[in-house]
Amino acid sequence: MSFPEFDRVVGSVNPHLLGLGRREQRWFCKWIKRLAEFQSGRRLYDRDGLLDVDIEATIRFSKSLVTAGVPAWQRLQAVEAIECYQLQVLKPEIGVDFSEMKTTLRRLAAAEGRVNRPATMADLPKVVLTDKDRTESALVQLVVRELRLRGYALDTEKAYVGWLRRFERFCGGEMESATEEQIRSFLSAQAVEGNVAASTQNQALSALLFLFDKVLHRKLGFLDVARSDKPPSLPVVFSQGEIKHLADFFCGRNRLMFDLMYGAGLRHKECRRLRVKDIQFEHRQIIVRNGKGAKDRVTVLPEMAVEPLKAQIGAARHIHQSDLAAGYGRVYLPFALDKKLPSAATEFCWQYIFPSRQRSTDPRTGQWRRHYLSDSLFAGVFKRALRKSRIEKHAVPHSLRHSFATHLLEHGTDIRTVQQLLGHKDISTTQIYLHVMDRPGLAVVSPADQVLVGA
Repeated sequence: MSFPEFDRVVGSVNPHLLGLGRREQRWFCKWIKRLAEFQSGRRLYDRDGLLDVDIEATIRFSKSLVTAGVPAWQRLQAVEAIECYQLQVLKPEIGVDFSEMKTTLRRLAAAEGRVNRPATMADLPKVVLTDKDRTESALVQLVVRELRLRGYALDTEKAYVGWLRRFERFCGGEMESATEEQIRSFLSAQAVEGNVAASTQNQALSALLFLFDKVLHRKLGFLDVARSDKPPSLPVVFSQGEIKHLADFFCGRNRLMFDLMYGAGLRHKECRRLRVKDIQFEHRQIIVRNGKGAKDRVTVLPEMAVEPLKAQIGAARHIHQSDLAAGYGRVYLPFALDKKLPSAATEFCWQYIFPSRQRSTDPRTGQWRRHYLSDSLFAGVFKRALRKSRIEKHAVPHSLRHSFATHLLEHGTDIRTVQQLLGHKDISTTQIYLHVMDRPGLAVVSPADQVLVGA
Protein backbone atom coordinates (compact mmCIF):
# COMPACT_ATOMS: atom_id res chain seq x y z
CA MET A 1 0.00 0.00 0.00
CA SER A 2 1.43 3.35 -1.06
CA PHE A 3 1.70 6.29 1.31
CA PRO A 4 -1.10 8.26 -0.38
CA GLU A 5 -3.32 5.17 -0.07
CA PHE A 6 -2.47 4.87 3.62
CA ASP A 7 -3.24 8.57 4.03
CA ARG A 8 -6.68 7.98 2.52
CA VAL A 9 -7.27 4.95 4.74
CA VAL A 10 -6.35 6.91 7.87
CA GLY A 11 -8.46 9.85 6.73
CA SER A 12 -11.51 7.59 6.34
CA VAL A 13 -11.37 6.47 9.97
CA ASN A 14 -13.32 8.46 12.55
CA PRO A 15 -10.47 10.00 14.62
CA HIS A 16 -12.60 9.92 17.77
CA LEU A 17 -12.79 6.12 17.50
CA LEU A 18 -8.98 6.15 17.64
CA GLY A 19 -9.04 8.60 20.54
CA LEU A 20 -7.35 11.27 18.39
CA GLY A 21 -7.97 14.72 17.06
CA ARG A 22 -8.32 15.21 13.30
CA ARG A 23 -5.22 17.43 13.08
CA GLU A 24 -3.17 14.91 15.07
CA GLN A 25 -4.21 12.17 12.68
CA ARG A 26 -2.86 14.11 9.68
CA TRP A 27 0.71 13.52 10.89
CA PHE A 28 0.42 9.73 10.72
CA CYS A 29 1.45 9.25 7.08
CA LYS A 30 4.52 11.45 7.64
CA TRP A 31 5.65 9.28 10.55
CA ILE A 32 5.20 6.10 8.50
CA LYS A 33 7.27 7.64 5.71
CA ARG A 34 9.98 8.46 8.23
CA LEU A 35 9.90 4.88 9.54
CA ALA A 36 10.31 3.57 5.97
CA GLU A 37 13.33 5.82 5.45
CA PHE A 38 14.86 4.62 8.72
CA GLN A 39 14.33 0.98 7.76
CA SER A 40 15.87 1.30 4.28
CA GLY A 41 18.51 -1.36 3.74
CA ARG A 42 16.81 -3.71 6.18
CA ARG A 43 13.84 -6.05 5.71
CA LEU A 44 11.30 -3.32 5.08
CA TYR A 45 8.35 -5.01 3.42
CA ASP A 46 6.52 -8.28 3.73
CA ARG A 47 5.49 -10.34 0.75
CA ASP A 48 2.46 -8.14 0.06
CA GLY A 49 4.56 -4.97 -0.12
CA LEU A 50 3.49 -3.68 3.29
CA LEU A 51 5.70 -2.37 6.07
CA ASP A 52 6.79 -5.15 8.42
CA VAL A 53 5.87 -3.70 11.84
CA ASP A 54 7.23 -5.25 15.04
CA ILE A 55 8.09 -3.98 18.49
CA GLU A 56 11.87 -4.26 18.03
CA ALA A 57 11.80 -2.14 14.88
CA THR A 58 9.59 0.40 16.61
CA ILE A 59 11.96 0.64 19.58
CA ARG A 60 14.97 1.12 17.29
CA PHE A 61 13.06 3.81 15.40
CA SER A 62 12.11 5.56 18.64
CA LYS A 63 15.73 5.49 19.83
CA SER A 64 16.82 7.09 16.55
CA LEU A 65 14.33 9.89 17.21
CA VAL A 66 15.87 10.41 20.66
CA THR A 67 19.30 10.78 19.03
CA ALA A 68 17.77 13.30 16.61
CA GLY A 69 16.46 15.37 19.53
CA VAL A 70 12.75 14.63 18.94
CA PRO A 71 10.73 15.30 22.14
CA ALA A 72 8.80 12.54 23.89
CA TRP A 73 5.34 13.75 22.87
CA GLN A 74 6.31 13.55 19.19
CA ARG A 75 7.85 10.09 19.70
CA LEU A 76 4.54 9.05 21.25
CA GLN A 77 2.73 10.39 18.19
CA ALA A 78 5.04 8.31 15.97
CA VAL A 79 4.26 5.14 17.94
CA GLU A 80 0.52 5.86 17.68
CA ALA A 81 0.96 6.23 13.91
CA ILE A 82 2.66 2.83 13.72
CA GLU A 83 -0.08 1.31 15.86
CA CYS A 84 -2.73 2.82 13.56
CA TYR A 85 -0.89 1.40 10.52
CA GLN A 86 -0.95 -2.03 12.10
CA LEU A 87 -4.67 -1.88 12.96
CA GLN A 88 -5.99 -0.24 9.79
CA VAL A 89 -3.66 -1.66 7.12
CA LEU A 90 -1.96 -4.86 8.29
CA LYS A 91 -4.95 -6.02 10.39
CA PRO A 92 -3.13 -8.96 12.01
CA GLU A 93 -4.98 -11.63 13.98
CA ILE A 94 -2.70 -10.92 16.96
CA GLY A 95 -1.26 -7.44 16.82
CA VAL A 96 1.78 -5.97 18.51
CA ASP A 97 0.92 -4.49 21.91
CA PHE A 98 2.35 -0.96 22.09
CA SER A 99 0.61 -0.05 25.39
CA GLU A 100 3.74 -0.37 27.59
CA MET A 101 5.81 1.72 25.19
CA LYS A 102 3.09 4.38 24.97
CA THR A 103 2.76 4.53 28.77
CA THR A 104 6.52 5.14 29.11
CA LEU A 105 6.46 7.88 26.48
CA ARG A 106 3.46 9.55 28.12
CA ARG A 107 5.37 9.67 31.41
CA LEU A 108 8.40 11.18 29.66
CA ALA A 109 6.20 13.70 27.85
CA ALA A 110 4.65 14.73 31.17
CA ALA A 111 8.12 15.16 32.67
CA GLU A 112 9.00 17.44 29.76
CA GLY A 113 5.90 19.50 30.48
CA ARG A 114 4.25 18.54 27.20
CA VAL A 115 1.22 16.47 26.23
CA ASN A 116 0.72 14.34 23.16
CA ARG A 117 -0.57 16.86 20.63
CA PRO A 118 0.61 18.07 17.22
CA ALA A 119 2.86 21.08 16.81
CA THR A 120 -0.02 23.19 15.51
CA MET A 121 -1.67 22.88 18.95
CA ALA A 122 1.45 23.61 20.99
CA ASP A 123 0.40 27.17 21.74
CA LEU A 124 -3.13 26.43 22.96
CA PRO A 125 -4.11 28.62 25.92
CA LYS A 126 -3.94 27.20 29.39
CA VAL A 127 -6.94 25.04 30.23
CA VAL A 128 -9.34 26.90 32.50
CA LEU A 129 -12.05 25.02 34.37
CA THR A 130 -15.17 27.01 35.21
CA ASP A 131 -17.27 26.61 38.36
CA LYS A 132 -19.66 24.44 36.34
CA ASP A 133 -16.79 22.16 35.26
CA ARG A 134 -15.75 21.72 38.88
CA THR A 135 -19.16 20.28 39.77
CA GLU A 136 -18.21 17.19 37.77
CA SER A 137 -16.33 14.26 39.28
CA ALA A 138 -12.53 14.44 39.36
CA LEU A 139 -12.23 11.92 36.52
CA VAL A 140 -14.64 13.83 34.27
CA GLN A 141 -12.67 17.01 34.96
CA LEU A 142 -9.53 15.22 33.74
CA VAL A 143 -11.38 14.26 30.56
CA VAL A 144 -12.46 17.87 30.03
CA ARG A 145 -8.85 19.05 30.44
CA GLU A 146 -7.58 16.50 27.94
CA LEU A 147 -10.31 17.31 25.41
CA ARG A 148 -9.46 21.00 25.54
CA LEU A 149 -5.72 20.41 25.31
CA ARG A 150 -6.32 18.34 22.18
CA GLY A 151 -8.54 21.00 20.62
CA TYR A 152 -11.79 19.03 20.44
CA ALA A 153 -14.93 20.96 19.52
CA LEU A 154 -17.07 22.24 22.37
CA ASP A 155 -20.07 20.24 21.11
CA THR A 156 -17.95 17.07 21.20
CA GLU A 157 -16.88 17.92 24.74
CA LYS A 158 -20.49 18.33 25.87
CA ALA A 159 -21.50 15.04 24.23
CA TYR A 160 -18.60 13.11 25.77
CA VAL A 161 -19.22 14.53 29.23
CA GLY A 162 -22.91 13.63 28.94
CA TRP A 163 -22.10 10.00 28.10
CA LEU A 164 -19.51 9.76 30.87
CA ARG A 165 -22.07 11.01 33.40
CA ARG A 166 -24.43 8.23 32.32
CA PHE A 167 -21.68 5.63 32.47
CA GLU A 168 -20.65 6.90 35.91
CA ARG A 169 -24.20 6.35 37.17
CA PHE A 170 -24.31 2.95 35.45
CA CYS A 171 -21.21 1.66 37.26
CA GLY A 172 -21.98 3.29 40.62
CA GLY A 173 -19.44 6.09 40.38
CA GLU A 174 -16.48 3.72 39.92
CA MET A 175 -15.52 4.50 36.32
CA GLU A 176 -11.80 4.15 36.90
CA SER A 177 -12.11 0.50 37.91
CA ALA A 178 -14.86 -0.40 35.43
CA THR A 179 -14.39 -3.74 33.68
CA GLU A 180 -14.81 -4.42 30.00
CA GLU A 181 -17.92 -6.44 30.89
CA GLN A 182 -19.47 -3.30 32.41
CA ILE A 183 -18.53 -1.26 29.32
CA ARG A 184 -20.02 -3.93 27.07
CA SER A 185 -23.23 -4.04 29.12
CA PHE A 186 -23.57 -0.25 29.10
CA LEU A 187 -23.16 0.05 25.32
CA SER A 188 -25.44 -2.91 24.64
CA ALA A 189 -28.10 -1.39 26.91
CA GLN A 190 -28.14 1.74 24.74
CA ALA A 191 -29.05 -0.36 21.70
CA VAL A 192 -31.38 -2.90 23.34
CA GLU A 193 -33.16 -0.78 25.95
CA GLY A 194 -32.53 2.75 24.75
CA ASN A 195 -33.23 1.90 21.08
CA VAL A 196 -30.69 4.52 20.01
CA ALA A 197 -29.42 5.00 16.47
CA ALA A 198 -26.10 3.44 15.45
CA SER A 199 -24.45 6.87 15.30
CA THR A 200 -25.54 7.61 18.87
CA GLN A 201 -24.11 4.33 20.11
CA ASN A 202 -20.85 5.06 18.28
CA GLN A 203 -20.68 8.43 20.03
CA ALA A 204 -20.98 6.70 23.41
CA LEU A 205 -18.24 4.26 22.39
CA SER A 206 -15.99 7.14 21.32
CA ALA A 207 -16.45 8.86 24.70
CA LEU A 208 -15.48 5.69 26.59
CA LEU A 209 -12.50 4.98 24.33
CA PHE A 210 -11.23 8.51 24.94
CA LEU A 211 -11.59 8.07 28.71
CA PHE A 212 -9.77 4.75 28.93
CA ASP A 213 -7.08 5.30 26.29
CA LYS A 214 -6.19 8.98 26.65
CA VAL A 215 -6.93 9.62 30.32
CA LEU A 216 -6.67 6.29 32.16
CA HIS A 217 -4.13 4.85 29.66
CA ARG A 218 -5.90 1.51 29.62
CA LYS A 219 -5.96 -0.46 26.40
CA LEU A 220 -9.39 -1.98 25.82
CA GLY A 221 -9.68 -5.30 24.03
CA PHE A 222 -12.31 -6.15 21.44
CA LEU A 223 -15.73 -5.17 22.72
CA ASP A 224 -18.42 -7.62 21.60
CA VAL A 225 -21.30 -5.17 21.86
CA ALA A 226 -24.88 -5.60 20.68
CA ARG A 227 -24.96 -3.14 17.80
CA SER A 228 -27.90 -0.86 17.25
CA ASP A 229 -30.02 -2.05 14.34
CA LYS A 230 -32.28 0.99 14.26
CA PRO A 231 -32.49 1.75 10.52
CA PRO A 232 -31.57 5.22 9.27
CA SER A 233 -34.59 7.34 8.44
CA LEU A 234 -35.16 9.32 5.27
CA PRO A 235 -34.61 13.07 5.66
CA VAL A 236 -37.57 15.40 6.06
CA VAL A 237 -37.75 17.54 2.92
CA PHE A 238 -40.04 20.44 2.04
CA SER A 239 -41.54 20.69 -1.42
CA GLN A 240 -40.69 23.79 -3.44
CA GLY A 241 -44.18 25.16 -2.77
CA GLU A 242 -43.82 24.59 0.96
CA ILE A 243 -40.49 26.46 0.98
CA LYS A 244 -42.14 29.49 -0.65
CA HIS A 245 -45.00 29.38 1.84
CA LEU A 246 -42.78 28.84 4.89
CA ALA A 247 -40.42 31.69 3.94
CA ASP A 248 -43.27 34.19 4.33
CA PHE A 249 -43.25 33.61 8.09
CA PHE A 250 -39.65 34.84 8.52
CA CYS A 251 -38.37 38.41 8.50
CA GLY A 252 -35.21 40.40 9.13
CA ARG A 253 -32.20 38.49 10.42
CA ASN A 254 -34.18 35.24 10.69
CA ARG A 255 -35.23 35.47 7.03
CA LEU A 256 -31.59 35.94 6.05
CA MET A 257 -30.60 32.82 8.00
CA PHE A 258 -33.47 30.93 6.38
CA ASP A 259 -32.28 32.01 2.90
CA LEU A 260 -28.68 31.01 3.64
CA MET A 261 -29.53 27.58 5.05
CA TYR A 262 -31.88 26.77 2.19
CA GLY A 263 -30.06 28.70 -0.55
CA ALA A 264 -26.50 27.56 0.32
CA GLY A 265 -27.12 24.22 2.03
CA LEU A 266 -25.60 25.39 5.31
CA ARG A 267 -26.05 23.49 8.53
CA HIS A 268 -27.64 25.49 11.33
CA LYS A 269 -24.35 25.87 13.21
CA GLU A 270 -22.39 26.66 10.03
CA CYS A 271 -24.77 29.53 9.34
CA ARG A 272 -24.58 30.95 12.86
CA ARG A 273 -20.78 30.91 13.02
CA LEU A 274 -20.08 32.49 9.62
CA ARG A 275 -17.36 35.15 9.85
CA VAL A 276 -17.10 38.30 7.75
CA LYS A 277 -14.05 36.97 5.89
CA ASP A 278 -15.96 33.84 4.78
CA ILE A 279 -18.18 35.74 2.33
CA GLN A 280 -16.91 36.23 -1.25
CA PHE A 281 -19.40 38.73 -2.69
CA GLU A 282 -17.61 39.13 -6.03
CA HIS A 283 -17.63 35.41 -6.73
CA ARG A 284 -21.01 34.83 -5.04
CA GLN A 285 -19.46 32.18 -2.80
CA ILE A 286 -19.46 31.24 0.87
CA ILE A 287 -16.43 29.49 2.36
CA VAL A 288 -17.52 27.14 5.13
CA ARG A 289 -14.59 26.77 7.53
CA ASN A 290 -13.98 23.77 9.76
CA GLY A 291 -17.29 22.12 8.95
CA LYS A 292 -18.29 18.60 9.91
CA GLY A 293 -15.20 16.41 9.94
CA ALA A 294 -12.98 19.51 10.29
CA LYS A 295 -13.29 20.12 6.54
CA ASP A 296 -13.53 23.37 4.58
CA ARG A 297 -15.74 23.69 1.52
CA VAL A 298 -17.10 26.30 -0.89
CA THR A 299 -20.81 26.72 -1.57
CA VAL A 300 -22.99 29.14 -3.50
CA LEU A 301 -24.12 32.53 -2.16
CA PRO A 302 -27.74 33.13 -3.22
CA GLU A 303 -28.17 36.34 -5.20
CA MET A 304 -31.27 37.26 -3.20
CA ALA A 305 -29.24 37.15 0.03
CA VAL A 306 -26.49 39.55 -1.08
CA GLU A 307 -28.02 42.86 -0.01
CA PRO A 308 -29.55 41.58 3.26
CA LEU A 309 -26.18 39.99 4.07
CA LYS A 310 -24.34 43.28 3.49
CA ALA A 311 -26.83 44.99 5.82
CA GLN A 312 -26.28 42.30 8.49
CA ILE A 313 -22.51 42.72 8.20
CA GLY A 314 -23.03 46.46 8.71
CA ALA A 315 -25.00 45.74 11.90
CA ALA A 316 -22.22 43.39 13.08
CA ARG A 317 -19.66 46.14 12.43
CA HIS A 318 -21.63 48.57 14.62
CA ILE A 319 -21.74 46.01 17.47
CA HIS A 320 -18.01 45.34 17.10
CA GLN A 321 -17.15 49.04 17.24
CA SER A 322 -19.24 49.39 20.41
CA ASP A 323 -17.42 46.45 21.97
CA LEU A 324 -14.02 47.95 21.11
CA ALA A 325 -15.04 51.26 22.67
CA ALA A 326 -16.03 49.38 25.83
CA GLY A 327 -12.66 47.60 26.01
CA TYR A 328 -13.78 44.28 24.55
CA GLY A 329 -14.13 43.26 20.88
CA ARG A 330 -12.04 40.06 20.91
CA VAL A 331 -13.45 36.98 19.22
CA TYR A 332 -12.54 33.30 19.52
CA LEU A 333 -9.86 32.22 17.03
CA PRO A 334 -9.27 28.56 16.15
CA PHE A 335 -6.00 26.61 16.30
CA ALA A 336 -4.20 29.04 18.65
CA LEU A 337 -4.24 31.83 16.07
CA ASP A 338 -4.61 34.32 18.91
CA LYS A 339 -1.02 33.40 19.87
CA LYS A 340 0.35 33.54 16.32
CA LEU A 341 -1.66 36.64 15.32
CA PRO A 342 -2.28 38.59 18.55
CA SER A 343 -4.17 41.44 16.85
CA ALA A 344 -6.40 39.22 14.69
CA ALA A 345 -8.97 38.66 17.45
CA THR A 346 -10.02 42.32 17.29
CA GLU A 347 -10.00 42.64 13.49
CA PHE A 348 -13.45 42.97 11.96
CA CYS A 349 -12.88 40.33 9.27
CA TRP A 350 -12.73 37.66 12.00
CA GLN A 351 -15.97 38.73 13.68
CA TYR A 352 -19.15 36.64 13.48
CA ILE A 353 -21.80 37.86 11.03
CA PHE A 354 -24.53 36.79 13.45
CA PRO A 355 -23.16 37.93 16.83
CA SER A 356 -24.87 37.13 20.08
CA ARG A 357 -26.95 39.83 21.70
CA GLN A 358 -24.69 39.89 24.74
CA ARG A 359 -21.13 39.09 25.71
CA SER A 360 -20.33 35.95 27.71
CA THR A 361 -17.35 34.05 29.08
CA ASP A 362 -15.65 31.45 26.94
CA PRO A 363 -16.07 28.14 28.84
CA ARG A 364 -12.62 26.99 27.70
CA THR A 365 -10.60 30.05 28.70
CA GLY A 366 -12.83 32.14 30.94
CA GLN A 367 -12.32 35.22 28.72
CA TRP A 368 -15.17 37.63 27.97
CA ARG A 369 -16.11 37.51 24.30
CA ARG A 370 -19.07 37.98 22.00
CA HIS A 371 -19.97 34.58 20.63
CA TYR A 372 -22.32 33.74 17.73
CA LEU A 373 -26.08 33.34 18.15
CA SER A 374 -27.44 30.56 20.31
CA ASP A 375 -28.98 27.64 18.46
CA SER A 376 -32.24 28.02 20.38
CA LEU A 377 -33.10 31.43 18.86
CA PHE A 378 -33.59 30.44 15.23
CA ALA A 379 -34.83 26.98 16.24
CA GLY A 380 -37.64 28.61 18.23
CA VAL A 381 -38.55 30.97 15.38
CA PHE A 382 -38.51 28.04 12.94
CA LYS A 383 -40.82 25.98 15.14
CA ARG A 384 -43.35 28.81 15.44
CA ALA A 385 -43.21 29.50 11.69
CA LEU A 386 -43.81 25.83 10.93
CA ARG A 387 -46.85 25.82 13.21
CA LYS A 388 -48.29 29.01 11.67
CA SER A 389 -47.74 27.72 8.13
CA ARG A 390 -49.78 24.58 8.92
CA ILE A 391 -47.18 22.42 7.19
CA GLU A 392 -47.61 19.11 8.98
CA LYS A 393 -44.05 17.80 8.93
CA HIS A 394 -41.66 16.90 11.74
CA ALA A 395 -39.05 19.34 10.45
CA VAL A 396 -36.13 21.17 12.05
CA PRO A 397 -33.77 23.87 10.68
CA HIS A 398 -31.56 21.11 9.21
CA SER A 399 -34.51 20.22 6.93
CA LEU A 400 -33.67 23.36 4.93
CA ARG A 401 -30.29 21.81 4.03
CA HIS A 402 -32.06 18.59 3.00
CA SER A 403 -34.41 20.62 0.83
CA PHE A 404 -31.48 22.48 -0.79
CA ALA A 405 -29.92 19.19 -1.93
CA THR A 406 -33.18 17.63 -3.07
CA HIS A 407 -34.30 20.65 -5.09
CA LEU A 408 -30.90 20.93 -6.80
CA LEU A 409 -31.23 17.32 -7.94
CA GLU A 410 -34.81 17.94 -9.09
CA HIS A 411 -33.53 20.84 -11.21
CA GLY A 412 -30.99 18.57 -12.89
CA THR A 413 -27.80 19.43 -10.98
CA ASP A 414 -25.18 16.69 -11.17
CA ILE A 415 -25.02 14.62 -7.99
CA ARG A 416 -21.24 15.09 -7.76
CA THR A 417 -21.73 18.86 -7.68
CA VAL A 418 -24.33 18.49 -4.93
CA GLN A 419 -21.90 16.29 -3.01
CA GLN A 420 -19.22 19.00 -3.16
CA LEU A 421 -21.62 21.77 -2.13
CA LEU A 422 -22.79 19.75 0.86
CA GLY A 423 -19.27 18.65 1.82
CA HIS A 424 -20.12 14.95 1.87
CA LYS A 425 -17.09 12.67 1.93
CA ASP A 426 -18.97 9.70 0.47
CA ILE A 427 -21.40 10.06 -2.42
CA SER A 428 -23.63 7.41 -0.83
CA THR A 429 -24.55 10.05 1.76
CA THR A 430 -25.72 12.34 -1.03
CA GLN A 431 -27.60 9.58 -2.82
CA ILE A 432 -30.17 9.40 -0.04
CA TYR A 433 -31.76 12.53 -1.52
CA LEU A 434 -32.56 10.58 -4.68
CA HIS A 435 -35.10 8.65 -2.62
CA VAL A 436 -37.05 11.74 -1.61
CA MET A 437 -37.04 13.58 -4.95
CA ASP A 438 -40.26 14.59 -6.64
CA ARG A 439 -39.74 12.92 -10.03
CA PRO A 440 -42.85 13.20 -12.20
CA GLY A 441 -41.26 11.08 -14.93
CA LEU A 442 -41.31 8.08 -12.57
CA ALA A 443 -44.84 8.61 -11.28
CA VAL A 444 -46.70 5.41 -10.42
CA VAL A 445 -50.48 5.10 -10.53
CA SER A 446 -51.91 3.17 -7.62
CA PRO A 447 -53.73 -0.04 -8.57
CA ALA A 448 -56.58 1.12 -6.36
CA ASP A 449 -57.07 4.10 -8.70
CA GLN A 450 -56.90 1.79 -11.70
CA VAL A 451 -59.08 -1.04 -10.45
CA LEU A 452 -61.44 0.25 -7.79
CA VAL A 453 -62.36 3.71 -9.12
CA GLY A 454 -65.56 3.37 -11.09
CA ALA A 455 -66.02 -0.28 -10.10
